[in-house]
Amino acid sequence: MVTRAESAALTRRALLDAAAELLDLGGPEAVTLREVGARAGMTRGAPYRHFADKDSLLTAVATEGWDRISDQVRALRTDPALSASERLCGALHALIGVGRGQPHLYQLLFRRRGDRPGQRGEGLDRVRRLCAPADDTAAAVRATERFQDEFLAVVAALVGAQNARHYGALLLTSAHGIAGMELSGHLATDVWRTSADELVDTVVRMVANVGETA
Repeated sequence: MVTRAESAALTRRALLDAAAELLDLGGPEAVTLREVGARAGMTRGAPYRHFADKDSLLTAVATEGWDRISDQVRALRTDPALSASERLCGALHALIGVGRGQPHLYQLLFRRRGDRPGQRGEGLDRVRRLCAPADDTAAAVRATERFQDEFLAVVAALVGAQNARHYGALLLTSAHGIAGMELSGHLATDVWRTSADELVDTVVRMVANVGETA
């Protein structure tokens, strides 16, 4: 027999899956609590018992997005078959891969604090601000901090702990710029004679060279 807590968890899971699907299909504007409930096959009031509003729901979606990326980075970090450079390349490709496969989620992950879900922010002045969802819920903060910790551990293996934050910020802003250029169609190979993957490899090689001389 399913307990009340288990039933609530299943409902929340279905609502989050429905919200993620709607986000992928039409961006934040397509995600309304009514549409999420309908897509999940539930009553109109069901979403309100789990999420205060649309912002709360989208923050939960973003939190899960960061958790998935963190899982990928951790798997790379602990893979003994990979070199430090390969782990770092993989971590950056994991981020850019979200931009390619789920562009609306990617924009949600990198929105500036205080922006509404349909807005995108720029100004990537600090790694934590870069990675933080808009609402400072405990789960969101834990998710972004976990990603930061995993990513910085990968960077530190290449350049040392004392340089990890500086080069970590450089690498993240580079990856974000590459993903944005690719997403907007401005990174055309016939114009630049290069690709996003080649640019990531180049940036990692440059940072690796710094690590060797540090």
